[in-house]
Amino acid sequence: MTAPPWRVPMVDLAARHAARGPAVEAAVLEVLRSGRYIGGPAVAAAEAALAARLGRAHGVGAGSGTDALVLGLLAAGLQPGDEVIVPAVSFFSTAGAVVRAGGVPVVVDVGPGLPLICPDALALAAGPHTRAVIPVHLYGHAAELPSGAPEGAFVLDDAAQALGANPPVGQGVAAALSLYPTKVLGVAGDGGLLATDDPALAARARRLGSHGQDGPHHHVLPGGFNSRLDAVMAAVALALLPGLDAELDARRRLHARVAAAVPGVLPAPVGGSVGSLILLPPDRGALQSALAAAGIESVPTYPRALPDQPALRALAAAGRARLTPCPRAAAFCARALAVPCRGSLSEDDVQLLISTLTDALGPR
Repeated sequence: MTAPPWRVPMVDLAARHAARGPAVEAAVLEVLRSGRYIGGPAVAAAEAALAARLGRAHGVGAGSGTDALVLGLLAAGLQPGDEVIVPAVSFFSTAGAVVRAGGVPVVVDVGPGLPLICPDALALAAGPHTRAVIPVHLYGHAAELPSGAPEGAFVLDDAAQALGANPPVGQGVAAALSLYPTKVLGVAGDGGLLATDDPALAARARRLGSHGQDGPHHHVLPGGFNSRLDAVMAAVALALLPGLDAELDARRRLHARVAAAVPGVLPAPVGGSVGSLILLPPDRGALQSALAAAGIESVPTYPRALPDQPALRALAAAGRARLTPCPRAAAFCARALAVPCRGSLSEDDVQLLISTLTDALGPR
């Protein structure tokens, strides 16, 4: 079935490239001509620059944001069978990374206001096997530092949607970043980064992402695998980074205009990294139909809370995951709808979006 030709699509990577194309293409060509495709100066520069934007001293490139989570868990000392508490509203990789690292994901509910990990639910779910917590900083909002985890458990921040937040989010041992193309700063493929202030943890993560080796053919850490940020993707990230603040400013202005015009908009925090514009309409299907009729694409951000994912249900039945009641997460996922939010929207596109939402939802 052919997708409709959206007048206002959710993502327009071609428009983004048109804005930064010469810088991106020059940076990529420089890498191609250098012959340094793995590692090299572009990777080192991107690791340092991205870590600094996350407020951390050290950056370790990874093949994806998911791999960055896995590397963070393993480098911080997760052992097979250790429990890791995660929020019920997130992309599947937050829990999937725990499984890949050998841990047991424990899914807990979000709070009554924002879809962020609930400290009370976390405290109830924590137990003697809890080794880590992964708070997800979602839609620009910073999750609270979990206070209900047992002593000795470590916090790994899922900062996939948090690049550019001011101040930087997270207070855990490390923060995992995704550079997937649709992110506020996305590369031309997959990529990720683990950022930390701990040089020893950074060194372990770097070795783990290179088959556990600390030199050619000298493998010192078991459980290592191949996950690196390649030089071409690093070059793309470096070329796009100077435009990050302008892109975020444009998204914040758009978010403020929509929130002032219609009800039911999930608020954006001051200084947050606005990756999405989320509405909580009384009838999501009706709003999607109205938007589609106007040529505006919209998507449910997470149509299922994590406890409703078949893979996690199967793991729970096998004793390899623990799912706690998450009614607030389920209610949020049943209503949340994302509409286009990017700096490349024209004024006509913005006016069409606001007028269509006003017609469907009424004025604020």
